[in-house]
Amino acid sequence: MQAPVLVLKDSLKRESGTKVHHANIQASKAVADIIRTTLGPRSMLKMLLDASGGIVVTNDGNAILRELDIAHPAAKSMIELSRTQDEEVGDGTTSVIILAGEMLHVAEAFIEKNYHPTVICRAYNKALEDAIAVLDKIAMVIDPNDRATMLGLVKSCIGTKFTSQFGDLIADLAIDATTTVGVDIGQGLRDVDIKNYIKVEKVPGGQLEDSRVLKGVMFNKDVVAPGKMRRKIVNPRIILLDSPLEYKKGENQTNAELLKEEDWNLLLRMEEEYIEEICMQILKFKPDLVITEKGLSDLACHYLSKHGVSAIRRLRKTDNNRIARACGAVIVNRPDELQESDVGTGAGLFEVKKIGDEFFAFIVDCKDPKACTVLLRGASKDVLNEVERNLQDAMSVARNIIKNPKLVPGGGATELTVSATLKQKSSSVEGIEKWPYEAAAIAFEAIPRTLSQNCGINVIRTMTALQGKHANGENAWVGIDGNTGDITDMKEGKIWDAYNVKAQTFKTAIEAACMLLRIDDIVSGIKKRQAPGSGPSKPKIETEADADGEQILPD
Repeated sequence: MQAPVLVLKDSLKRESGTKVHHANIQASKAVADIIRTTLGPRSMLKMLLDASGGIVVTNDGNAILRELDIAHPAAKSMIELSRTQDEEVGDGTTSVIILAGEMLHVAEAFIEKNYHPTVICRAYNKALEDAIAVLDKIAMVIDPNDRATMLGLVKSCIGTKFTSQFGDLIADLAIDATTTVGVDIGQGLRDVDIKNYIKVEKVPGGQLEDSRVLKGVMFNKDVVAPGKMRRKIVNPRIILLDSPLEYKKGENQTNAELLKEEDWNLLLRMEEEYIEEICMQILKFKPDLVITEKGLSDLACHYLSKHGVSAIRRLRKTDNNRIARACGAVIVNRPDELQESDVGTGAGLFEVKKIGDEFFAFIVDCKDPKACTVLLRGASKDVLNEVERNLQDAMSVARNIIKNPKLVPGGGATELTVSATLKQKSSSVEGIEKWPYEAAAIAFEAIPRTLSQNCGINVIRTMTALQGKHANGENAWVGIDGNTGDITDMKEGKIWDAYNVKAQTFKTAIEAACMLLRIDDIVSGIKKRQAPGSGPSKPKIETEADADGEQILPD
């Protein structure tokens, strides 16, 4: 009579794992459903309310998920996916969630049929390898120096965004900014550091069309003494400092004993002489503009203004780095170590302008700036914030193309080609892995299906027509035009995606789906509070009989 009991216990254990899988898959699908409607050019916007009562209006997948407060651990890891995608390639944040959600959804049927998650993961990894091979096959190499092609690509990648209604504007800004800061690092490679050397300044007021990329930098500062110092200098000699131009008191409490009245004057004079000496060391190099990250005393201000030098103090470290890159200066830590080579002479103009209520300093018309500022103007803060998010995506796309100049078709064509190829290959897959492999092939169709849903067209008819075109390998470039909902050739419609973005989307989505499938239990690491007055409970000693009687986790 013992055997049936053992079987029963084993099924209980399996049931527990299945329930956890089911809960994880449901949570992941819920996250995917939240942002499903934001895929494609005819997508809906989401209005998010934050804790402080502010609103964010956007259709950027990552921006939406960042604002969500979700307790379920599986859903949290899905949100992390979109953040990873945003940091790696800056685009495809919505696609990666939808694809991962779909991969988990098709796996649910196999989990219920008692397939082991490792088998499903093996099939998925095989599908991922074959999908990347298909991408390599259909990718088209382009010349990143061809401005028209770059413009078309960036436009098609951000065509799904809010700013697509302003034509080429954002794409132009993105290409100008990324080509400005690109530096050759040898072996035909270029490095584009968007984070550190492209600053986006949002100034409400004016029209969006007034936005531009400056050949140099701007920052929200005015000169120290506006009446005495020049606010416009042509071809300035710029010195950048990382040290204070003021008297530095002792590190800890310093006691000075003064015996007679003249000693006080002597002490003051020593301070003044110290500041004068520093200023003279700087003035030896005949600068027109001195910028320091630290403080600048009134006395130093007096010496500098007397020699016709403008000064700016307490500038951010990041801004100082950008100025150094733009005008060719070197940031100096001690004034007595200054050399002629440290002086920046690459800028064409220094000017302080008033925009709205604030003063902005411009160091522009630089000869070969390796840093720049994008000045965004717009009607309101909300519009500006959304434009900035779209610009970040556009710059990431431009950077990806400069680093890896390969294109794949957009509009769901890539996913359909991958899906059709995997379906054909599934017949040659042997053993139990064949069915999950085929399911992964079907899961790729989630992207074109969602696109057609968001266009408001007949989904079943469109998908059947597309599958028919791709099944016989007729043309890998046939997909959906997201604006009209028509089935068109992506080359003619100029609807493209960057190879990097697609490859990263596939890898991230499938790897995340595998990770979530391999979770068979969620264990809380939080202690339960004991009722007041109850002492520590007596430890329970487990016997062999308890070993298999695991408690099933509640849903």
